Amino acid sequence: MESKKRDLFALASIPLIMTLGNSMLIPILPQIAKELRISSFMVSMLITVYAVVAILLIPIAGYLSDRFGRKKIIIPSLIIAAAGGGVSAAAAWLMSGTGAYAVILAGRLLQGIGAAGAFPIVIPLVSDMFKEEEEVSKSLGIIETSNTFGKVISPILGAFLGSLIWFLPFIAIPVLCLISLVLVIFLVKPPKFKENKQTIREFLSTTKEILHEKGRWLYAIFAIGGIAMFGVFGVLFYLSETLESTYGLKGVVKGLVLAIPLAALCLASFLAGKFIGDNKVVMKWTAFAGMTLLTAALIIAGFSDQIYFVVGLMTLGSIGIGLALPCMDTLLTEGIEKQQRGMISSLYSSMRFIGVSLGPPAVSLLLKAHHWVLFSVLASVSAVGALLTFFAVKPGEKNEDDEHKKEPRRVNFRLQRSIRNKSLARK
Repeated sequence: MESKKRDLFALASIPLIMTLGNSMLIPILPQIAKELRISSFMVSMLITVYAVVAILLIPIAGYLSDRFGRKKIIIPSLIIAAAGGGVSAAAAWLMSGTGAYAVILAGRLLQGIGAAGAFPIVIPLVSDMFKEEEEVSKSLGIIETSNTFGKVISPILGAFLGSLIWFLPFIAIPVLCLISLVLVIFLVKPPKFKENKQTIREFLSTTKEILHEKGRWLYAIFAIGGIAMFGVFGVLFYLSETLESTYGLKGVVKGLVLAIPLAALCLASFLAGKFIGDNKVVMKWTAFAGMTLLTAALIIAGFSDQIYFVVGLMTLGSIGIGLALPCMDTLLTEGIEKQQRGMISSLYSSMRFIGVSLGPPAVSLLLKAHHWVLFSVLASVSAVGALLTFFAVKPGEKNEDDEHKKEPRRVNFRLQRSIRNKSLARK
């Protein structure tokens, strides 16, 4: 792992910058609406279009990374993200009104396309780079920490830059993407890639077989990842709305308060990656403890709307999410053959993006209900994640790891034989 520090540093810049590229705009959305004279719904689309495009294209990027190589997909994706950021920045700087809004929205769509082929491909690439599972789990913990650190600083940085010039966050995005691009080009040395020559039909058939063979625990991990991100962004939206409407906190001060639970999540992700090692049983129970902690914090938070009480409990809940995510990342990547990791992990990333997209609108609807109802719903969703971790994620004992490593090989041979038979039948 020591020899891969520069590679990890460069790869960790991708989730950091992709997170900043989206979340940095959240604290200045009201300011953007005022400057462009557009409605709150229209300005919210600047966030939604980014996430929706990414959700749709992530599986395609996963297939392409399995077909041609991870780095060959990440580099053009970062270029597209930088170009989209540049389009939005130029429109915000040089244009005005609804005309500027339309071009900014187009730029955000391009950014979403770039995001689909950047961060989701980092997870399988990190897994490809290391042979020891303990190194994989530590490295994925660093990647999750970088992702979360982006969430920590984005409300602070976005609010600060917006206070100087309202469109300055737009200008910062392409600059950050280009920095990450340079780091990846010169520092990342991926392992020798064996090209997967399967056609799309054969690849989809193989993926279908894997989902059929391992679907129970894969679907559970997909759902847990989505539930965790639903909780993060749902709670952030609740705190952001409450801090501004009830307590009058705005700008950098509000960003600092929002950063408290996110900082706890960041630290928990880093420590979890170091703690879990290569023991899949430890991963399962660490993730279960994390989801249970989140559920308990949400239940207790429903009994009081006092802001200090809620922020404290949400900090505990964020620690739970930070414990769960690195475990899910490692269990997913280590349970799948390298040739299929890109596609499977991309489906996982899509579920996480869905959680990000659903959290804020769901909470915005629940804000109209009683405080207890809001947190009861959030706690119920989190409890589903805890139950899935307990019942559906069933890794073997540590001393059975070798048997588990053999199993994917047997499955892979069977899949290859099935594909050959289908190809011969067509001929």
